[in-house]
Amino acid sequence: LYFSAQEGFLIFYHIKDLQYETKICADISQPISSLMFSPDYTSLLLVTDQGTVYSYRPAHSGEVVKLLDTSSSCFLAADFLTPGNNYCVSVTIAGEVQVWSLEDGTFLSKLNLGIEVHVN
Repeated sequence: LYFSAQEGFLIFYHIKDLQYETKICADISQPISSLMFSPDYTSLLLVTDQGTVYSYRPAHSGEVVKLLDTSSSCFLAADFLTPGNNYCVSVTIAGEVQVWSLEDGTFLSKLNLGIEVHVN
């Protein structure tokens, strides 16, 4: 079980029967607004309140890598664009849907919905 703390920690709970272990996987020093696993569960996207997107690959080095920094865009959420793990899609408060390459953080495309977006 992965979850994030308000302080910017990515925390892993390994639960087995009635026992559990807690491990802090990463400290990105920014509040994490959402977590999303890739379709094959090999990567985890971490989106911060400040518009930064990180990738965490549990089976590899366990290192958090900054993919995107769009601090002026007022990010609400990001998710993998399937099939595959090569692209992500994000949405801003202003209603702009953006597509990014996860290999190098390159901005690829956008669509303006023309409405303000809210998360419930």
